[in-house]
Amino acid sequence: MGVRVVARSRADRVFGLPAEMTSFVGRRHELTEAKRLLSVSRLVTLTGVGGVGKTRLALQLAEQVSRAFPDGVWLVWLATIDDDALVPHAVADVLGIRDDPSRTTSDVVVEYLRERRLLLVLDNCEHLSDASARLVGEILLEAPEIRILATSRHRLNVAGEHLLEVPPLHVPTPEELAQNGDNAKTFSALELFADRAASVVPGFRVTAGNLERVARLCHRLDGLPLAIELAAVRIRHLSLEQLVERLDDRFRLLTGARRSALSRHETVRAAMAWSYELCTRQERLVWVLLAVCAGSFDLDAVESVCAGEDIAPDDILDAVAGLVDKSILVTEHHGDRVRYRLLSSLRDYGLEKLTEFGKVSATRHRHRDHYLHVAEQYEKQWFGPRQLEISGSLRTELDNFRAALTYCVTTPGEAQRGLRLIASMWCYWGPRGAYVCELRRWCNQAGRQGATPSGARFKAYWVSGLLVVIHTRSAAVLIVGPPPGRPVRESEGQPIPTPVAKYLPDRQHAERELLSFVVLSRIELACTLVFRARPDQAVPLCVEAVAICEARGEEWARSYALRTLALAEWMLGEYDNADVHARECLRLEYVVHDQQSVARTLDLLAAIAASTGHAEHAAVLQGAAERIWHDIGHSPLELQRRQAGQLRASERQARKTLGDCGFESALQRGSELSGEDVVAYALQDQPSAPTRGESSRTTSAAADRVPATQLTPREKQVAELVAQGLTDKQIATALVIAQRTAEGHVQRLLVKLGFTNRTQLACWFNSKQPPGEQPTSQ
Repeated sequence: MGVRVVARSRADRVFGLPAEMTSFVGRRHELTEAKRLLSVSRLVTLTGVGGVGKTRLALQLAEQVSRAFPDGVWLVWLATIDDDALVPHAVADVLGIRDDPSRTTSDVVVEYLRERRLLLVLDNCEHLSDASARLVGEILLEAPEIRILATSRHRLNVAGEHLLEVPPLHVPTPEELAQNGDNAKTFSALELFADRAASVVPGFRVTAGNLERVARLCHRLDGLPLAIELAAVRIRHLSLEQLVERLDDRFRLLTGARRSALSRHETVRAAMAWSYELCTRQERLVWVLLAVCAGSFDLDAVESVCAGEDIAPDDILDAVAGLVDKSILVTEHHGDRVRYRLLSSLRDYGLEKLTEFGKVSATRHRHRDHYLHVAEQYEKQWFGPRQLEISGSLRTELDNFRAALTYCVTTPGEAQRGLRLIASMWCYWGPRGAYVCELRRWCNQAGRQGATPSGARFKAYWVSGLLVVIHTRSAAVLIVGPPPGRPVRESEGQPIPTPVAKYLPDRQHAERELLSFVVLSRIELACTLVFRARPDQAVPLCVEAVAICEARGEEWARSYALRTLALAEWMLGEYDNADVHARECLRLEYVVHDQQSVARTLDLLAAIAASTGHAEHAAVLQGAAERIWHDIGHSPLELQRRQAGQLRASERQARKTLGDCGFESALQRGSELSGEDVVAYALQDQPSAPTRGESSRTTSAAADRVPATQLTPREKQVAELVAQGLTDKQIATALVIAQRTAEGHVQRLLVKLGFTNRTQLACWFNSKQPPGEQPTSQ
């Protein structure tokens, strides 16, 4: 089914792009050229040496073109990943796509993108070029409306790729200085230096008195942004003249007797080496040690990674503050906590130094031990009222968890600890649902690396299998399972083995170990009983599970228990009880923040509504559920599969009651409800979706004041085609105009008439047409 596209705010259009901490300088020509290339090519790769500003240019470009992509702009950071196999997982993670155990993650990503129109930004592809190229090639082949913007030190070698080499910032020649020396902003390299220097020395400006020295410094640094920024922050402690002299000395030492100048790559390395030497001994040590961290990290991680080295605990914070002042570490704010990040070039330099010092293994051990401890502490706290907070914290640390796991499954003798980390993270893999395939992949890698059978291994596999059981069996009852009241065959009354039984031979031990597993075991058994048409035996198990969860303020497992309970009651024909418990599930804060849980609950509520004669309510809820399933990446085939059984029968009943037009109208209204609106609608005590007539009566006063005769001929044509149900692409074809032009016509019409969606426009247009009037667009 199609999904309505509405006008988006910046927050709704841009996903994963960090807030700008510093101003963007220069690059007007590059931005113009990159926009042009994106308009004619579906893959544009920004290339150039490290430190030239590829990432910053990509972020600025993505921000500026975001309005051209109805499904948004999505940024995928690849610098934190060291394993080719994780590239599709990283993209799926950013897009919020759910794993499908029956397909590869690449296939799931491609299927999700097939009908969407968005810009995917892949940053730092060079160390994962083969995997990036494979995925990009598949996307371009199967998803015709997707544009991809990549940054890499070299091309991806994918058919249709357009390259834009990002040059250094412009440094003036002596002649240019003589002509335009009174305006430093004419030269982007000088403007960048002035901007960054002013951030550490307020009031700093490029003047006639210092212009020549600033130009000389920027020229020495080849106009490379990273090198200029590293130098500019030194203005706090060195005069401009001292800065230039020391930099000259450094570069003379590097070139020695060579006649040729340093290459740009050598210039960046020289600037990083110079910055490294100007750091204190403690700052240099902390920089190097923190290079094992992936993505962002907090102060606790810094202290753990640096523990045992030649630096006092009290000096670590001072070293971190010094590295922030010198622009080596970048700060990020997550709520009320500060996190830190090393830029990829500086992290690479730190890793080289760490290897030089022979400290890689010991430092990675401490990094792994820290994040293992973090995961185990969160697991202990999981079964309680802090689940949303814990889930968010685990998500924030995902890059570092993956880095620790990669170390464990690629280093001899470390697989067992890796398995412990995998098992402790079950409360992240499982509840999010998107990571079941990744969980299995880590388990398999640990096994190949020599991990032996243990409680951690059983727990990891058991959770993986259990979640598949709960998801598939509860859904199957609504899809192809037995309808309420169907007799139980003798063969179905026998106990059956579950797919996870072989992974958990000591179920009692698991129940003693974690209360979470006690509840999940009850839900697993209840799902099996419901699936086997024994709902009466499932009810007490669910009631017990709900009671345990309520007593401890737990919501995630409680949501599964409540849905399974409502499902069993629906099968028993106890529709009032089923409705109460399904709504109770939808009221849980954890459920509201999890789209898959919302969709599952709406599916169930739709089935209940259809069974109780509320056909319109059922259709609206079904439309809302299908929109959510579509948004989180479920394929049309999967939608058809879900609708092929009991829900399809419910749909036939609702369609028979409402008629085809009424059913489709209600379905469309459901698909247009926002997340908050659909939850509010589903929780109404006496649900009544507005009819098309009511909808037209509640449209804005602006529309009432605009008669159809005041529309231009083109606006009338567009309004009529919208009323016929055509998409923007179909309107463009019918009127022989560009799709973007059609989109603009529709959006201007909505604004002119004061409407928020196409359905309102269609109802208004139809109400304005005299009986028997012929279409004007044919």
